[in-house]
Amino acid sequence: MNDKKPHWTERISINFLRIVAGFLFWQHGAQKLFGMLGRDAPVDFFTLMGLAGILEVVGGALLVLGLFTRPVAFILSGQMAWAYFSSHAPNGFWPIMNRGELAALYSFVFLYVAARGGGGFSLDGLMKLRKLKRAQPVELASGKKEAVAPVEDDFPELTEEDLAEDPEIAELLGDNP
Repeated sequence: MNDKKPHWTERISINFLRIVAGFLFWQHGAQKLFGMLGRDAPVDFFTLMGLAGILEVVGGALLVLGLFTRPVAFILSGQMAWAYFSSHAPNGFWPIMNRGELAALYSFVFLYVAARGGGGFSLDGLMKLRKLKRAQPVELASGKKEAVAPVEDDFPELTEEDLAEDPEIAELLGDNP
């Protein structure tokens, strides 16, 4: 990977792709779960179509917001791959003929978003930005300064006095004859 920063159009386009794909996908779930947007009645909630509707509504909304983008997009990509191979592929080889082109396209779009991330204009990006603002600049061997996020551990740092009080640790360190 090179150190070249992405062009501003790349940074904007991943956000648009994520938002539009999430919004369009959300509509499929709303159609299934609530019987709206051209569907006469909702599907039964406790069926595979109901589960798919839940994933589509919740996952689409999370993608629009850009929250947990990578894992959500990965799950949705798998859902669409499963939908293609279980419902569409048995009806023929070509996606245009088996009416599975939308499932295949969504699967690959979500796979790309899972690999690429949600972009800067997302809640994930906002959290990352806040973390970087707390970061301290560190000088690298090459002379450049780079911000490094603080390490947050739950373990207190042990002192030599703490170690000297524990005979087992002292024996391991070789301080005890």
